[in-house]
Amino acid sequence: MSNTQNRRSAIKNIIAGTAAVGTVGMLGSFKADQDQQEVTMELKLKGNINHSVCGWCYHGFSLEQLCVEAKKIGLKGIDLLGPKDWPTVKKHGLHSPMCNGAEINLTDGFNDKRFHATLIKNYTEMIPLVAAAGYTNLICFSGSRRGMDNETGWNNCVEGLKPLISLAEKHKVVLVMELLNSKINHKDYQCDRTSWGVELCKRLGSENFKLLFDIYHMQVDEGDIIHNITENHQYIAHYHTAGVPGRNEIDDTQELNYPAIMRAIKDTGFKGFVAQEFVPKNPDKIASLTNAIRICDV
Repeated sequence: MSNTQNRRSAIKNIIAGTAAVGTVGMLGSFKADQDQQEVTMELKLKGNINHSVCGWCYHGFSLEQLCVEAKKIGLKGIDLLGPKDWPTVKKHGLHSPMCNGAEINLTDGFNDKRFHATLIKNYTEMIPLVAAAGYTNLICFSGSRRGMDNETGWNNCVEGLKPLISLAEKHKVVLVMELLNSKINHKDYQCDRTSWGVELCKRLGSENFKLLFDIYHMQVDEGDIIHNITENHQYIAHYHTAGVPGRNEIDDTQELNYPAIMRAIKDTGFKGFVAQEFVPKNPDKIASLTNAIRICDV
């Protein structure tokens, strides 16, 4: 009980910057729409974390609308966008910190030779586009195991990715494989542990291949979040967040101590982006996003 109380006290200190914020109470509590708009306008970020958000979580918002709201909050980017969406984020002075559009899907990835020809073609075309747009990170996926052992998965990924690494190096693009949980959301996904992804990074041996450390997914499958980040930060190019359990708001209903996790990320010297990827349950989705950014801004 005392640990819970201490954590709540610490988190309250984070959100106590203004009179409006001070009356918010616990992390999951929200005021009326008018007060929330005032809180959003008063949000002052520290500048230690580059904040982004994944647009797919905000159904009902056009990209244009999300960009406007993101700018108000102080976000610097919108994640998981391809070439057709880049002009919109650029118009609003925002970045595309994690690009997509070359992958087939989450299940048919580099660990299966059947998909190599399509993937190599897709990524060969996309890598120069990412670079020409002024971006760096391009997402990729291991794919499902389909009964495959780890060694075969690593070998197949190396075989499929190797031809693309030199092109990525030439264009200063980083191919970033996402760590996803195979317990709840993505059954049978192979790159489901930090250690699996790190081993692939070591075998490829290039600064142009790294990992997307999804904090939600890795809490579900392995836990030990701060230790794994601290020990393996040199292989991590990007972070995603969400509340555990449920992938919903970062608030007092979930089990992770996000301020501590963000401090650990900051202490590694990380200069990339942390993107919110929770699915809001609160009808005021922007209030939820604002609250999450406040909690994660350390």
